[in-house]
Amino acid sequence: MLSNLSKNKHTFSRFLSNIVNAIRSSSSPNQPSFCNSSHSNMTATLETLNFDNLALRSLPIDEEKRNFTRQVRGACFSKVSPTAVADDPELVAYSEDVLTGLLDLPESELRRDDFAEYFSGNKLLPGCDPAAHCYCGHQFGSFAGQLGDGATMYLGEILNKRNERWEIQFKGAGLTPFSRSADGRKVLRSTIREFLCSEAMHHLGIPTTRAGTCVTSDTMVIRDIHYNGNAIRERASIVLRVAQTFLRFGSFEIFKPTDSHTGRQGPSVGRKDVLETLLNYTVQTFFSEIYEKNKENKEEMYLEFYKEVVRLTIQLVVGWQCVGFCHGVLNTDNMSIVGLTIDYGPFGFMDRFDPDFICNASDDGGRYTYAKQPPICKWNLVKLAEAISMALPLEKSKEALEEIYDQEYEKCYLEKMRKKLGLLKALPEDKSLIESFLETMQLTGADFTNCFRGLTKVPLPGSQDAESAIAGVLEYYLTQCCTAETLKKSNQPRMHPRQLEMYMMLAQMNPELLAQLGQGHQMLLQEMERMKKSKEMESLTDEEKRKTDSEKWNKWLKLYSSRLEAEINTSATEELIKNRIESMNHNNPKYILRNYIAQNAIDEAEKGNFSEVRRVLKLLQDPYSDKVNVDAKDDVNTGKEEAPQGASSSSAGCSETPSSCRGTRYDDLPPDWALSLKVT
Repeated sequence: MLSNLSKNKHTFSRFLSNIVNAIRSSSSPNQPSFCNSSHSNMTATLETLNFDNLALRSLPIDEEKRNFTRQVRGACFSKVSPTAVADDPELVAYSEDVLTGLLDLPESELRRDDFAEYFSGNKLLPGCDPAAHCYCGHQFGSFAGQLGDGATMYLGEILNKRNERWEIQFKGAGLTPFSRSADGRKVLRSTIREFLCSEAMHHLGIPTTRAGTCVTSDTMVIRDIHYNGNAIRERASIVLRVAQTFLRFGSFEIFKPTDSHTGRQGPSVGRKDVLETLLNYTVQTFFSEIYEKNKENKEEMYLEFYKEVVRLTIQLVVGWQCVGFCHGVLNTDNMSIVGLTIDYGPFGFMDRFDPDFICNASDDGGRYTYAKQPPICKWNLVKLAEAISMALPLEKSKEALEEIYDQEYEKCYLEKMRKKLGLLKALPEDKSLIESFLETMQLTGADFTNCFRGLTKVPLPGSQDAESAIAGVLEYYLTQCCTAETLKKSNQPRMHPRQLEMYMMLAQMNPELLAQLGQGHQMLLQEMERMKKSKEMESLTDEEKRKTDSEKWNKWLKLYSSRLEAEINTSATEELIKNRIESMNHNNPKYILRNYIAQNAIDEAEKGNFSEVRRVLKLLQDPYSDKVNVDAKDDVNTGKEEAPQGASSSSAGCSETPSSCRGTRYDDLPPDWALSLKVT
């Protein structure tokens, strides 16, 4: 039997995995197996990772074992297997922080010749038990029915030596029952973007799923990037994702009754027993304090759980807003139940500040703009409340939401913004100061990240040479403003005038249909305002713009300097200045994953050169530092390749700001070609 199995490495891996899981299945559903004192001192190997697949022991599993597209009823998971890619998959990059820090894998395991085989799905990790999760979702405001893990799959849960539980997933490993008409694959460009942004967000201090590996292959798939009929062949690639759990709001929407607008319903409609099983598992596993305190009163337990999800969601979206991050697809199926940034698709960090920034080129109606993220998250929390209403009365959850969300959001947002502006005291005028800072950035087309980072250049009143220093600060801010031509382009209408006219007529005759088309009255007003601004700017020159920009920034800098006087008790001591700058630099990143930085890495990787991906990873692992060495030597993950031509090396001195493979400094304003980048 073994000799036959060894002919097929994938089948043999499955065979070993089944043996391990059969042994472990004898454990109590809510108790970790293979978790003993000897493991806490052991170093793991790929063959001995400490799997303990609690979710599959606790939640109902689909009885159908065949892998085909279907409605999965009464179950949270369906068993699947990764689809192997072509032989000799290639490792693009890995995160040692994740693999060693979370999964206990030593460096020697990361250098193994067969490492990429395991993290492409060609070999299965012993103890893993692949499955696809069933969930539903409201997409762009409309209930879409069953969605599920169409391109991702649960591999299992690993207990590390600190007894932390980490679920690991493949994204891009092949077909599942939820793949619908797709192929279950992801391509190199999207995989690199998710890999880099997952790690970037973590090091920015924003809750997120993590990325362990990025692997590519010679298996080719067909993709129409811009949905314009120009399909191309791309390399199938796989990313390893890691999180406490990948449960999301949509996990609880599988019980939704028929939606009055779309006519769709969840596959497990009416199954209160499954809902309560899922709720109990979620609270006991991920909100254990709430479970222990309220387990005798289930309704109260569910209410406290819901309140905590509200708070975690608030903290998450505040983090996004304060670094200029736009998710792009804030559907309910992309909202984590434990408050993580999840499912990186057409995301984007703002360059020039624009509250109406749309990072997803497919978001024609502007539902998920930067400014709309906080209210959209609240809307999604309403949908979560509706989803669990069989177990928690809707009036109780909605009352809790109204009591908490708006007030807590403003409190958290102002606290974080004060840190970014170096304000240790909380004064009533701080809110208007922050708003005027953002407005000045918007009116002058200034860079969001660099303007916040540049606030440390503003001297405290009374410090030496304060007046002359302010002149230098003003000049710096003028360098962060966009050109007249860029401002004109950014204010161009997104709709053709005839299309706008048609929508305006529809708004009067059939507003419900307008909403179903993803448009709204507010969006139409904004579009008309863009048309008005565009006409006003037709004759604007760079000289005229610089003059008005200077006036606007000079006015705001005076306001800011006046506010800083309240921070000083007697005089601006060297210690006060130093502490203020350190605090601000820890809250205002120097480096973010700008679209053009990601695109540079993708372009190089598609030519077979992965060094830029690895350099960018190192940059993003230290986003608040002025001293980053992206060209460390003798590191298998950063590559033994020399830095790409045009990239500056920091090996001679880490204080020099490193540059990308195209020669642009990583903290520079985007080059002109980046303005045309579109992500869908």
